[in-house]
Amino acid sequence: MTISNQHARPRLIIAGTGSGAGKTTVTLGLMKALARSGMSVQGFKCGPDYIDPTYHTAVTGRASRNLDAWMTSPEYVREAFAKASAGHDISIIEGVMGLYDGKDPLSNTGSTAEIALVTQTPVILVVDVRSMARSAAAIVLGFQQLDPELNIAGVIVNRCGSAGHYSIVKKAIEQMCGIPVVGWLKREEDMSIPERHLGLVPAIERGELEPLFERAADALLEGTDLDAIVAIAKAAPAIEELTINREDVSPQKTDPMWTDVNLKNSEDSTVGQPDEQEASSRPVIAVARDAAFNFYYPDNLELLEAAGARLKYFSPLAGEGVPPEADGIYLGGGFPEEFAALIADNISFLEGLREAVRSEMPLFAECGGYMVLAETLTNREGLTYNMAGIIPAGVQMQAKRAALGYREARAVEDSFLLKKGEVIRGHEFHYSTMTYQEEGDVPYAYETKGLRGMKQEGYARGNVVAGYTHVHLGSHPGAAVRWVQHCLSFGLRRSGQHI
Repeated sequence: MTISNQHARPRLIIAGTGSGAGKTTVTLGLMKALARSGMSVQGFKCGPDYIDPTYHTAVTGRASRNLDAWMTSPEYVREAFAKASAGHDISIIEGVMGLYDGKDPLSNTGSTAEIALVTQTPVILVVDVRSMARSAAAIVLGFQQLDPELNIAGVIVNRCGSAGHYSIVKKAIEQMCGIPVVGWLKREEDMSIPERHLGLVPAIERGELEPLFERAADALLEGTDLDAIVAIAKAAPAIEELTINREDVSPQKTDPMWTDVNLKNSEDSTVGQPDEQEASSRPVIAVARDAAFNFYYPDNLELLEAAGARLKYFSPLAGEGVPPEADGIYLGGGFPEEFAALIADNISFLEGLREAVRSEMPLFAECGGYMVLAETLTNREGLTYNMAGIIPAGVQMQAKRAALGYREARAVEDSFLLKKGEVIRGHEFHYSTMTYQEEGDVPYAYETKGLRGMKQEGYARGNVVAGYTHVHLGSHPGAAVRWVQHCLSFGLRRSGQHI
């Protein structure tokens, strides 16, 4: 059953004509300027990226959320947006790449445009107008005409040479396109956002980029009509707040590889919701969370809690081991190679992982967490460190990116996460390679499908499931339920009880 209510949600998408147009600078400047004015700002990011939401969180003071209709579904995105935006004055959604760029060059799939249409959100288009005048109007007009259903409600022009240059492009765009140019940014090289790299997130969390955020807000306010932008956001149509059955929103319902999971009747659905269980009886999933392990979709954590888990956070970099009350472990992505020496020295953490495997505790690891389960990790400087030794392989950091893109991951065998043949969706992005000792006898976790075809990926043996793919549990809600069920079963076995 689907229940919907209409709610006002002032909102904007900041989109670019392409990567590098300046949408991140505009997004951060706008968020900071609005926060300065006393507004409660909720940030969102189109697509699977982890770095930009960290910027948003630092600027707004609240966790930014990913919106990805390909990894989940349009219904899921609408529900997630409506819930996360509730109670805030305005929501700012940062786009990904160019407005129409996504998974498929022949459709809006996986693009900023798709999220704009799904959430009925007005778009502010950021255009780099270096070395052009009236041609800027042709660019905006082309973006309008490619998909007339999209509401491109305003334009911000970036890298203007002068106030006179701004006046020229503003007049041209407004004459030909019929939408307002609400602001401009000067051509300032020192305003560029630092290159996204693996050591950046800790710097953001330490507050080292705060002067950049302040400067972005100052630059935006100097040439932008903030009241006009807020008015566009407030003119967004009311959005439906949905209460839906999770099995209705899986994107693979029509996928030939999809095995239907009915959460109401599943053999794995015996886990109650948190309000139906005493807190002490809910299984504990230990989540590694610090500068080395910090790439988690908030939705994944919330779906585990909704399935009945209690989450216990711990920091391997602070010398902490696996919490003794853990019934399961979640090692997320990040950059363990930057802290390999600290991780190697934390014997209690590594031995806790080994003991978890020996006792058959459910252990899920992705990307950075997957790397730590290997025998060794060799960083970019060529230094090799001992890791947990659970996976018979070595990890080697590369100078060039090893993989990037969306993935459909089909389970090779049954596990606590997926039944054989079930599909979960996610994203892969890493600079390391995992080399197994015996390539011919690897218990792969997934067969993944990406832009370049199919490949076998990850590791699954016993109660360990690991791989480079960052999965989104919203693409297969039954996986969260099954995972928590197995953690509950482990806890009961350990205490001598039976289900």
